[in-house]
Amino acid sequence: MTIQTTYSQARANLATLLDRVTHDREVIVIQRRGEEDVAMISADELTSLMETAYLLQSPRNAERLLTALTRALKNEGNPQSTSDLRREIGLDQDAT
Repeated sequence: MTIQTTYSQARANLATLLDRVTHDREVIVIQRRGEEDVAMISADELTSLMETAYLLQSPRNAERLLTALTRALKNEGNPQSTSDLRREIGLDQDAT
């Protein structure tokens, strides 16, 4: 859920708001009089959003990812462990 606050309230409660952002994954929107609002999110969340946006830029990649997500949500397909996947694509072989 998004928490909205004013600049003055954010300044007075900065440590608490930072804890809510990092510990509770809350999004804080700081309203500034006469200026554009600013959102505060955790750095990890921002990185994740940027990676997702990058992966979805290509229509072909977006279609593949969304198809895979749909299959996963419907429990279709055969689950594989990461070690099985590594072996399948040749990453488990010793470097010589």
